[in-house]
Amino acid sequence: MSGIVKVILAIILPPLAVALEHGAGKKLAVNIILTLLGWIPGVIHAIFFT
Repeated sequence: MSGIVKVILAIILPPLAVALEHGAGKKLAVNIILTLLGWIPGVIHAIFFT
């Protein structure tokens, strides 16, 4: 996937971006928790790991 597409996906659906990049694991679980606590932390985490 293109870098710009990854960033757009990370902004719109942070857990999906992390799942596509790393699969279902600890990073996905952390991202889901961060997204539920607040959308911005989830986006930052997703952009950092994609």
